[in-house]
Amino acid sequence: MYGDATNWNEDEYREAILKEREIQTRTVFRTAWAPPVPARIPNPDAFVVASSDGTLAFHSLNSLVSQSASFGYSKGQDVMVAEPERVVRAHDGPAYDVKFYGEDEDALLLSCGDDGRVRGWRWKEFAESEASLHLEENHAKPLIELTNPQHNLLIQILTGSEDGTARIWDCKTGKCIRVIGSQDKKSGLHISSIALDGSESWLVCGQGKSLALWNLPASECVSTISIPAHVQDVMFDEKQILTVGAEPLLRRFDLNGALLSQIHCAPCSVFSISMHPAGVVAVGGYGGLVDVISQFGSHLCTFRSSSL
Repeated sequence: MYGDATNWNEDEYREAILKEREIQTRTVFRTAWAPPVPARIPNPDAFVVASSDGTLAFHSLNSLVSQSASFGYSKGQDVMVAEPERVVRAHDGPAYDVKFYGEDEDALLLSCGDDGRVRGWRWKEFAESEASLHLEENHAKPLIELTNPQHNLLIQILTGSEDGTARIWDCKTGKCIRVIGSQDKKSGLHISSIALDGSESWLVCGQGKSLALWNLPASECVSTISIPAHVQDVMFDEKQILTVGAEPLLRRFDLNGALLSQIHCAPCSVFSISMHPAGVVAVGGYGGLVDVISQFGSHLCTFRSSSL
């Protein structure tokens, strides 16, 4: 078989190969569901992906599901590469986390990255911008921009540490007011992830290949759950615990540590779980992969987000 090399462009070919490899080695560090506008709409649609290339990408679930019909579920081989509705270079270096603060049209989209900055946008303006699909600084100017912020409007914050403890801090004084866990350095187990339930009575900490569940009013570790792989994210769903880690699995436990379900995910190593109030879960991880799973455990769509 012969090809026509008349219009061959080596530079374009090289650039396409490098871009494809960059996409496949990217890591999704966080996914976050956007608050519906208006708030009475219960169905999940918009969510944002924070990646190791420093971008925040906004995707529509409805659009992704319709596009992915011809692909089916894939564990990362021939997965769909999806064009985001909007994408912005938010950080110099990886974007590690993204959160929404507030509801409806007043919601803020907040992100933090390896450059030590916390940045924020009005979500409505970010999502509905008529500027180019690939937003640059002049089209997506942050509403706030803080470098190593020292002031916090919250009363308390919760942190996990490499010394194996979780700590509660008073934001007004900057002092630690409570230490949770043992400071035994011999254990070598640092806290990789933490989550607090809605009642603020239960705290779960990811430590190596285990989860430690704490009853905060009693200051007691009530159970330790062993997991085959290192824990990389954890969250509560009412009285149940969802966790992901260095394996392609999403696990669900009850508060007694009993395994309720486990679902295979597309990323071989999963860094993030986020759940919409309707029960739809988005997980993201290595390979730039995002896997959206319904409340019934079926895969709604699997994709890689294209880059700037």
